[in-house]
Amino acid sequence: MKLAVLAALFGSAAAFAPAQTGKTTTALNAFESELGAQPPLGFFDPLGLLDDADQERFDRLRYVEIKHGRIAQLAFLGNIITRAGVHLPGNIDYAGDSFDSFPNGWAAISGPDAIPGAGFAQIVAFIGALELGVMKDVTGEAEFVGDFRNGALDFGWDSFDEETKLSKRAIELNNGRAAMMGILGLMVHEEIIPLGYDPDLPIIGHLQ
Repeated sequence: MKLAVLAALFGSAAAFAPAQTGKTTTALNAFESELGAQPPLGFFDPLGLLDDADQERFDRLRYVEIKHGRIAQLAFLGNIITRAGVHLPGNIDYAGDSFDSFPNGWAAISGPDAIPGAGFAQIVAFIGALELGVMKDVTGEAEFVGDFRNGALDFGWDSFDEETKLSKRAIELNNGRAAMMGILGLMVHEEIIPLGYDPDLPIIGHLQ
């Protein structure tokens, strides 16, 4: 866990490092009008991931960004809900352990008070099933990268005009980016609590 946090922090710090200006001009010209290249940063690629990249490479990185953003939004929302005292009713196992008897955050899956190993295995298996069989373009009907409706889930999307669709996709990107920073911040704060620093965070409060 600590290694993952350090790696994430390193990546965040590297994002503000000076970028090479030689090769990025081509990528800037090619992708500066893509969705997500918006004020105040515009096209922002300080690590040069899109240097000499083609559209396929860009689409792959956008796919990963969208997926990570969606996962981060669920993770951050999960932290807010459980730390507010909202848990599933009933017991998590046959031993009679209730859902609200387990700690929040990372401690829920790692540590002396974590959920049973069989429960964690079920979570991993469920996520794997979603990854392999559900959360992707199964039918080939996707209108854009990250479109996983597969001809079934629409929620009125087809009734929107193109401007509204672009706006909603941009909102999702921004919310995902914010959530990735948010869940990273919570992970870091959980790790520094043993060092004697336990801040009263907005919305979340104390992490203990």
